Amino acid sequence: MTTNRARVIGMLGGMSWESSAQYYRLANELVRERLGGLHSARVLLASVDFADIEALQAAGQWDEAGKVLAEAAKGLEAGGAELLLICTNTMHKVADRVQAAIHIPLLHLADATAQAIIRAGLGTVGLLGTAFTMEQNFYRDRLASHGLTVLVPSADDRADVHRIIYDELCQGLLHEESRQIYRDVISRLAEAGADGVVLGCTEIELLISAADSQVPVFPTTRLHVEAAVDASLGAPART
Repeated sequence: MTTNRARVIGMLGGMSWESSAQYYRLANELVRERLGGLHSARVLLASVDFADIEALQAAGQWDEAGKVLAEAAKGLEAGGAELLLICTNTMHKVADRVQAAIHIPLLHLADATAQAIIRAGLGTVGLLGTAFTMEQNFYRDRLASHGLTVLVPSADDRADVHRIIYDELCQGLLHEESRQIYRDVISRLAEAGADGVVLGCTEIELLISAADSQVPVFPTTRLHVEAAVDASLGAPART
């Protein structure tokens, strides 16, 4: 396998750049692990201004946010991207609009996550993410379409999880007390019947790892990048 056969990965990032940096790092680490030597990932990155996107989220202007991402995706395709990642869970709410604007495949983050859960032999998972991801149907239904049962935290826990994402993680702030809050939320999801927990916000992996949970965790950023590298290098589908 040589780099000139690898497909170019388009990354639609900046939401937040903290997690987009992890996307770029992981893609290059995985390609180096698989190909060795000086190999690195073939990547194009479009980084939007998250302040603009967050304002549209808060105002419920999802159509306008989708238009912004669709335009950025078209730019990535024009620049030579051969497959696309939206480097955020929440903005998969507009994934269909983005896909409709381009001719290259969009690798849906929830699909990559669901496939990993199924490979692990689990059927019921808890979901952590922004309030939009936990409370709206677009993400939970996508996981459920794979035959999974999805549990979400209580209203108070959802508020804590959401606040920590936007006020801390998206700004590069990692606090031990927030890590403990997440651990407690995960424990309550496990008590409610979750066999595993989806870290359904790309920033959560900056704070939480498998060591913080008594049930398996599914790190969506890593799983998304693994699926992209598989597709870029022409690796067979995982079973």
